[in-house]
Amino acid sequence: MSRVGLKVINIPSGVTLKVENSTMTITGPKGTLNVHIPDVISLDSSVEGKLSLKRANDEKQSKQLHGTTRSLINDAIIGVSEGFTKTLEIVGIGYRATQNGANVVLEVGYSHKIEIAPSPGSKINVVNPTKIEVVGFDKQAVGQTAANIRAVRKPEPYLGKGIKYSDERIIRKEGKRAGVGK
Repeated sequence: MSRVGLKVINIPSGVTLKVENSTMTITGPKGTLNVHIPDVISLDSSVEGKLSLKRANDEKQSKQLHGTTRSLINDAIIGVSEGFTKTLEIVGIGYRATQNGANVVLEVGYSHKIEIAPSPGSKINVVNPTKIEVVGFDKQAVGQTAANIRAVRKPEPYLGKGIKYSDERIIRKEGKRAGVGK
């Protein structure tokens, strides 16, 4: 069983937390995020620079919400203090990306160019024609924007062409070979 909810959250300097009605507002140098706090979860910030979460009971749903809420709060604190980055690589002859204001324009083997806009809370940077960085303070927005870009042309297993995450490993397949098995 996971014990994620029991871990103490460190609050870096420059980050402020404010709770109103079951919504926690987290403000830092990179931006402001809101996290919903379920009724079965209570917050304890008696120690300076630390935050711990307690659950009202040991029901299954309370345990699930305990770990999930702790992770969402921790991700929001990291986001407003440090931010998140996802890097994508474009592999393929003639495949390229260009910046068009805040959007990215992809040329990945279709008869037309595809323009993708970032989700609110994220920003797209084209480092070079084959490398794209998605940065932002909202982890969910950064991940969703990166997933939208990757979905335009997922990497295929035979030649490895497509848009992939920089840390993603494509499992390659061997193609057909003429005259084998006859």
